Parts: sequence; structure tokens; C-alpha cells
Amino acid sequence: MTHNCDTNQSHSPSLRKRYLLLTGSTGLLGSYLLKDLLQSNQRIAVLVRPTEKAQARERVEEILQRWENELERRLPRPVILTGDVRQPSLGLSPKQAKGVGESCNQVLHAAAILTFHGESRQDEPWVTNVGGTKNVIDFALSAKIEHFHYVSTAYVCGKQNQTVLQSAPVLESDLDRQQEFRNDYERSKFESESLVRSTTGFETTTVYRPAVIVGDSKTGYTSTYHGLFLYLRLIAMLVPKQQRNSDGIIETPISMPFDGDEPRNLVPIDWVSKVISHLVRTPEAHGRTYHLTPDNCTTAKQIVDYCYDYFDSDGVEFAGQHAENESTNEFAQTFFDNVDIYSPYETSDPTFSKTNVEQFAGHLPCPSIDREMIFKFLDFGNQNNWGKKRRSKIKVPRWVESHLTEVALATQKTMFALNLRNPTKPMHFGLDVLGPGGGQWQLSYESGGIEITPGLPDESNPILKLSDSQINELLLSDQHQQSPTTADPSPATALPTKPNERQ
Repeated sequence: MTHNCDTNQSHSPSLRKRYLLLTGSTGLLGSYLLKDLLQSNQRIAVLVRPTEKAQARERVEEILQRWENELERRLPRPVILTGDVRQPSLGLSPKQAKGVGESCNQVLHAAAILTFHGESRQDEPWVTNVGGTKNVIDFALSAKIEHFHYVSTAYVCGKQNQTVLQSAPVLESDLDRQQEFRNDYERSKFESESLVRSTTGFETTTVYRPAVIVGDSKTGYTSTYHGLFLYLRLIAMLVPKQQRNSDGIIETPISMPFDGDEPRNLVPIDWVSKVISHLVRTPEAHGRTYHLTPDNCTTAKQIVDYCYDYFDSDGVEFAGQHAENESTNEFAQTFFDNVDIYSPYETSDPTFSKTNVEQFAGHLPCPSIDREMIFKFLDFGNQNNWGKKRRSKIKVPRWVESHLTEVALATQKTMFALNLRNPTKPMHFGLDVLGPGGGQWQLSYESGGIEITPGLPDESNPILKLSDSQINELLLSDQHQQSPTTADPSPATALPTKPNERQ
């Protein structure tokens, strides 16, 4: 007999708005936020855009399997919503939107595009950074989500006047100081944050402003090669090709148009995620703006010296901020051609006040970008072929969501066998399947059939937590359980069901 399941939520027990809706989970920062929040037992729903090569669930699965390999443990799976911040209502159906409103009390909007220049307002970064943020705000308001968290950037401060830089740091409360912007990315994030901060209707609005995000302080990992990693990638490609002198030192003759002691606001990705995750889970910290900036800035000369040590090279001269780029050789010409997009940042980087971070996350100090960390970045880049290494394919023996009816019936039989269910009363419980192909659902057994809803119920209902391997064993056991002498005390296997209605 074929059994179907109904995803209608009209009779489901309350989810009590325990979920957080996360955007941008497939990006570098988003992938760390997903891991850190899941490890803190935060229930998460992720909005994910499919690509030509992968479905939304496959993109999330790839990220989580990488974390499981590193952590050597199974992780829960979030509720996955296929959608796009660039679309009205985030591309979700009315039914899905209703489900989000019933289950989510927070949204963490981390989706953004790091494009420096757009031809028009119909292009990136405007479409995602401004239009996408407006769509998320509108959706969150319509879903009556109480708490809004937004990942901005420290560089909404724009290009600060040198007199201002020397007189006072940029405050977390600052936003519009009639500043100029170096590029469309900065301006788009400024407009997005302005939109977020001017919106009323949320109980709290919290803004996170990271500085220049670099790799993982412990492993060197990154999935993007912007900012510092663009420089490191270029150096790793160019330096080994240069000639060695009589002392065996690789010569890299180049004159840099700055002093070398200019501060660089660089922050490791794992620290940024750890702080945001902590603040999201700290209610008394909500409603503020946070500068996620380093405790100790790194200078350009320090980075060059660390690279000297790594490559056994020499030859960089710092000509001062008033010097011009002098491409006196092919090495210098290639270098300047590839880093020109970042030239506006070379001679000025603001000082940021981080009073709120010190108050609510002072116990999480920012690791300094030192010699050892730069070595980790370079090692990872080389091992990863600077982003060109083919990624491992995900391994999913069974997508549980494709077998939910079988799982529901097998679980029901198990509960009868263990006397965990009174056949005369409705049964509601959560199913939390950790590991590849897993997920979170709410199962209801009533006289009308089996009802399955995405997401776990509130804590007043039992939650069955299983690994992917345990689910496979459960299904295999159910398939082979054919004892004619054991009478089933209930009509479970013949339970009428409603037509399947997948989201």
C-alpha cells in the first residue's frame, strides 16, 4: 500500500517561533555562521538560491559535510527554503511565507555581493545589497519577525578626511557623516544600512560591521580570493618566477606608493562569525551596532616581511604616500595592474571605536594577523590552487526528505513496540536527523492521517534525534520485519493518509 503525507500546518503543534532565518549561508561568512549557530543548538532556516549545477539542498549539504569532516562529528541540518533575496517575498510561496512567520522570531541577513563598480542601479552590487535588503526587510515585517540582524561593513564610513582620521575614531553610532565613498560597494552598503536603521516595526535591530575579512585563523581556509587574499595569490604566482641573487634570495624589485606603516583593519573569518553568533544569542546585546575590527592592526610592511620569510625574497621599497606607481619592470607592472582596484585603500584606513563589542563580546579577543597566520593563508592557497582545486562531491546515501512517509511509519511502529504511544490519542513529535541527507521535521499522527511539517516543534513535544545511519537502520529493520505471529496492536500500517503536498 502506498502512503503519502500532508504538509498542511493547520493542525500542527506550535513551533513557538524558535527558528532564525539566515540569508547568505553559502557565502564565506554565512557558512561559518551556519556552523557556529548550529553548534550552539540554534534552530535555523536558510534561504538558498539554486544554481545551474546544484539544488539549494545540495549547496547546503556541501558546506555541512566540509564542516563535519573538519569537526569529526555529525551536525543538524537546517530547514532549507529555496528562494532568492532579489525577488519579492524572497521567491517563497504564500504557504512557505506563512510557515516562516509561524516558526521564526529572528532574521540574520548576511547575503551581499562584493562588487566594487556597477554600470547602473539595475546591476550589482545594487540589486542584491540594496534591493535584496529591502526585500528581506519587507518579508520580515510581513512575517511579523521580531528581531532583525544585519551584516553591514565597517566601510560604510567611506573615505574619511585625514584630519577627521587623526582627531577621532569612527564610532559605532556613526553612519551619515557626509562622507565620500571609494566605490559602489561602500555606497550600496551605506544605503542598505541606512534602510535597515530607518525601518520601524522590529522589536530590535542589530547591525554588525566587520572590517576586511580574511581567512580562518586556525586553518587558513577561505572560499573567496578578495582583499588580502588577492595580494597573497598574486605574490604566490609572481614571486617564485623571479630570479635569485648570488645569496639565493628571490629579488622582487618594486616601489610601493605608501609608507608601509599604514594600519590594515584585517579580521579572521572565524572570529567574526564567533562574535556575531554570540551576539545573536545574547538578547541584552540586541539593538546596537558593532564594529568587528581588530584589537591590533597589521601594517603593510609587516605583511611584506612575513611574505619575505615565506618565499625567501626581498626587494620591496616604500616610497611614501605621494609617490606614483612606478612600473619599472615586468614584475611591478603585473602587480600594479592586478591590485589597482584596491589602490584607494592603500594610504588610508580608519580607526574604529568598538565600545559595544568590548562590552558584550570582550571575552572574545580578535586574533592578530601575525607571521604564523600569513603562512597558514599562503599554505592553504597553494593547497587549494588558489580557488581552482576541484571540490569533493557530496555523499548522500539517502535524502531523508524523499523517504519521510516511510520514516514516519517506521517510527510509528517503533513507538508502538516501545509502548511510547497511546493508540487512542494523537501523537506529535519532532524528528531531527543529523548528518548527510538529514533534516528537521514535525510529525503528527492523528485519526485523519500522518502530517509532516518542516521544522521541529516546541520543547513541550518529544524530539527524536537520530543520525543518518540510524535512519537507514530503522528503514531496513522495518522492511525486514515480517513476523506473522506478532500482531500489530494498531492499524498503523493501514492508517489512511492525505494527498502529498510538497513545498
